[in-house]
Amino acid sequence: MQGIEKEEMIRGRFERIIRDAQTRICAAVEEEDGGGTFREDAWARPGGGGGVSRVMQGGKTWEKAGVGVSVVYGTMPPEAYRAAKGHTSSNGANGASNGASGGVPFFAAGISSVMHPHNPFAPTMHFNYRYFETEEWNGIPGQWWFGGGTDITPSYVNEEDMKHFHGTYKRVCDNHDPAYYPKFKQWADDYFLCKHRNQRRGLGGIFFDDLNDRPQDEILAFSTEALGAVIDSYLPLVQKHKNDAFTEQQKEWQQMRRGLYVEYNLVYDRGTTFGLKTAGRIESILMSLPLTARWEYCPPVDPTSPEAQLVDACTNPRTWA
Repeated sequence: MQGIEKEEMIRGRFERIIRDAQTRICAAVEEEDGGGTFREDAWARPGGGGGVSRVMQGGKTWEKAGVGVSVVYGTMPPEAYRAAKGHTSSNGANGASNGASGGVPFFAAGISSVMHPHNPFAPTMHFNYRYFETEEWNGIPGQWWFGGGTDITPSYVNEEDMKHFHGTYKRVCDNHDPAYYPKFKQWADDYFLCKHRNQRRGLGGIFFDDLNDRPQDEILAFSTEALGAVIDSYLPLVQKHKNDAFTEQQKEWQQMRRGLYVEYNLVYDRGTTFGLKTAGRIESILMSLPLTARWEYCPPVDPTSPEAQLVDACTNPRTWA
């Protein structure tokens, strides 16, 4: 790892960035909603650190929207370390095995959000940006990395919307490395796969993790710009569709797609897994879940319908930008 002064500088800078982003994004969402307000809960983690969760429920535009910031530290079990690194084997990354004793000293700061609009033609959006580091432990050198991304989950395919959303993040990526967008777009398509359904939970975006292949300042700058693009990439889509007319059948389809969203978050999401394994605050960890969802037994889908078009796009990822 780099020197202590450098580590603390990155920690403090990233924490200020995510706290500022939480304030700006919540203010923009409240303004667009035109009726709902965020409830704020500050919480402390017994092992060290804490966070601030802001959640809007039953708004005019959003059924549920949450933006949470957490800054936690202390020690974590080896299995939580493996979850953070994306390894599930007991012989996980870098020797973090069940044979090693004690907890792994760590620091983690992040901002995460999921927003579920009422209207089935307005998409759900998720973002998460985080910085993570560990200290030397049982002979394993200390490490640092950045992770995160922003992705979109509509119930219906709108090509113009997807070109806007993906185009926004392609421009952000290109500002830092032309190789970023194709790499991180593919990573999102692979990561957000609900394997037991053989479908992505949505239409992707960008995703990256364990990013430490260049100076911290460079990755911090990229993460900051990507986080700053959330408002411009997403709110115009909600504004465009929040008053669209829809049928009861279209609302039910949205609820079933939310069911798949719930399945993915509880079974595959690394952030959820890490939070549960580090005794995190349950309300904050499960903030991403919608107020309502639906599971039908073997629901029929007309192969010529807009619903089938969405399933196809989630099964066979497309190039949008």
